[in-house]
Amino acid sequence: KTDCVGRVELADGSTLFLDEIANVPMTQQQKLLRAIETGEFERLGSSKTRKVSVRLVSATNADLNAEVEAGRFRQDLYFRLNTIEIHLPPLRDRPEDIPLLAKHFLRSHAQRYREPLTGFDPAAMQVLMDHRWPGNVRELDHSVERAVLMAQGATVRATDLGLRVDGSSASRLEDMSLEEVE
Repeated sequence: KTDCVGRVELADGSTLFLDEIANVPMTQQQKLLRAIETGEFERLGSSKTRKVSVRLVSATNADLNAEVEAGRFRQDLYFRLNTIEIHLPPLRDRPEDIPLLAKHFLRSHAQRYREPLTGFDPAAMQVLMDHRWPGNVRELDHSVERAVLMAQGATVRATDLGLRVDGSSASRLEDMSLEEVE
């Protein structure tokens, strides 16, 4: 018999991060509530109750108050999770964070793909600053990753980012030849 260990059990004595908590199905919300309130749960297919001590951190882009009102999120779970709420404004409302985040993602992706990139040229940084970032930090991360893969020099250029520049579309991967992509 395989001894399956879930995330709650693995986090025993530490912190568990639940991203997009609003997407947890209603059928699972009751089980999560019980685990939070009592520290107890049963493994799938088991009748043995296990006890854990876990600090929980959750995040969502959804308005949980609206989800509760619509009946898609349990009010008791919301109250249990909402001990300390930290509102993080969207990236477009904190442009001062863009250069620091972009440089972090550049270092990370350049290392991952073994690309010797040193930074962003001024036009690329201006494109990053001017973009509205509807996808927030995830969009920035993916744009920088794309730029690392597309860059042909030591620095990232505006066209490497794949973001709209002055209403026109930057060069698209689909429109490039295999040689240009390589």
